[in-house]
Amino acid sequence: MEKTWLKSYPEGVPAEVPAPPFRSIRELFEHGFSEFPDNPAYTNMGRTLTYRDLDHLSMQFACYLQQTLGLTRGERVAIMLPNILQYPVAMCGIFRAGLVVVNVNPLYTPRELKHQLNDSGARCIVILENFANVLEEVIADTGVEHVVTTGVGDLLNWPKSMLTNFVLRHVKKEVPPNQIPNRISLRAALKAGANKTLKPVDIGFADIAYLQYTGGTTGVSKGAMLSHRNMIYNVQQTITWQGDAYEGVQPIVAITALPLYHIFSLQGNCLTVMAQGGQNVLITNPRDFEGFAKEMARFKFNLFTGVNTMFAALLNTPSFRDVDFSHLRVCIGGGTAVQRAVAKEWKERTGTTILQGYGLTETSPAAIVCRIDSEFTGTIGLPIPSTDVMIADDAGKELPAGQIGEICIRGPQVMEGYWQRPEETAEVMFPGGWLRTGDIGRMDDAGYFYIEDRKKDMILVSGFNVYPNEIENVIVELDGVLEAAAIGIPDERSGEAVKVFVVRKNDSVTEKDILDYSRKQLTGYKRPKFVEFRDELPKTNVGKILRRALRD
Repeated sequence: MEKTWLKSYPEGVPAEVPAPPFRSIRELFEHGFSEFPDNPAYTNMGRTLTYRDLDHLSMQFACYLQQTLGLTRGERVAIMLPNILQYPVAMCGIFRAGLVVVNVNPLYTPRELKHQLNDSGARCIVILENFANVLEEVIADTGVEHVVTTGVGDLLNWPKSMLTNFVLRHVKKEVPPNQIPNRISLRAALKAGANKTLKPVDIGFADIAYLQYTGGTTGVSKGAMLSHRNMIYNVQQTITWQGDAYEGVQPIVAITALPLYHIFSLQGNCLTVMAQGGQNVLITNPRDFEGFAKEMARFKFNLFTGVNTMFAALLNTPSFRDVDFSHLRVCIGGGTAVQRAVAKEWKERTGTTILQGYGLTETSPAAIVCRIDSEFTGTIGLPIPSTDVMIADDAGKELPAGQIGEICIRGPQVMEGYWQRPEETAEVMFPGGWLRTGDIGRMDDAGYFYIEDRKKDMILVSGFNVYPNEIENVIVELDGVLEAAAIGIPDERSGEAVKVFVVRKNDSVTEKDILDYSRKQLTGYKRPKFVEFRDELPKTNVGKILRRALRD
């Protein structure tokens, strides 16, 4: 295929990444342990773990898993934690023992948790004690044999006063130890592994690193098998694409507010920053935007990753004015489209462009990213090195530049398949290693890609395709509008009609204002017919607006 995008590559960025220096994620962070022992690795709520600390603690946990519990190569261990220091300790320990990480959203309902534990076959789970009541409801119906619980402050003897609103808000009841069999505290697990020796376990490119579950917005949530090869290559692709963005900066400091259990933050912050000896500043409760902004103000940070709703909320947070952005080199927006109005205000306030990136859990996730030196134009960017992208019709045939079709991706970061689901894997894979993303987009003549929308979110009005992103981008440009979401609702005359849900910055904005503004900006069939004001819009924990919930 013709790789049109290569002519738009930054000078010095190769078409193919060099061979990665590591065979596994374990080798990646063990390199950090030896090369940057005194560098801060993770900071949370005023406490820091250096790479030496992480080396010591994760080895103890690895010994506990292997020597005390008897877990063997390839078995799955679930992590159900928010962004706290225990996450990297658990993750690194799991890999050192040759095991597989199953990331679990800590706010899952019992039904969701039960499905993921049973589907993955996890024998052990590391869970925040405040969420143990959810596990208690379903553990008897799962294969989990060992439970490691931890409090937010347990690892470094933090006082209870350091508990964040994130945790306090979700404490329902304390679960007595005898109600969960084989339960042990993380502190006790580390002590149990302290005097043991880890037996070497060979892991490499072919081994599965993560069972990373999709959001389950359609059908049953599935575990994407992400191998060490997938993740290591994606880290290498990201570093290669960054070029000299961090020249003169050592160590890199990243604000890590998106949850580490999500693939965006896991790869872009956790692994890529660790590969460079950098520091992740963990934000446990990013929805406390005042506290979030105040924490940001304490650091001279170089990397910030976020989603559109996060950028918009911070811009409307008083403490955000006190944040110093003079050291920020890279700001990436992903997960969902960044709206032009939000990007414009962010650039005015911070002096930094939000660079859109695109990918999926199934692509580890980075596949298409804007040039580091670019301005915001609405494009999601160019395929990163060693990545092929095509726009295809329903039969998988490549479409020429300018035509709209399904975005398909091929590269070393594309997953190995869905865990124990060969039929579902076959449904999303074309011959030749192409992944069907389910996203609708186009490529221009210079090789830049643009998202139009998800197939399932497309609205059909009188036979015309209407893409919700376009409607939403227009509505949020109206003064007084904070957020907007567009869906299709049944209409006898046109099949479907556009309805928008709007969150206002103030009550002065009326339905007439929305409709009048839309009339000026959108052609007839795209204009909303109905407007509903909401105090907030339903979102995933990563900040994506759930149009499905609005339709329901």
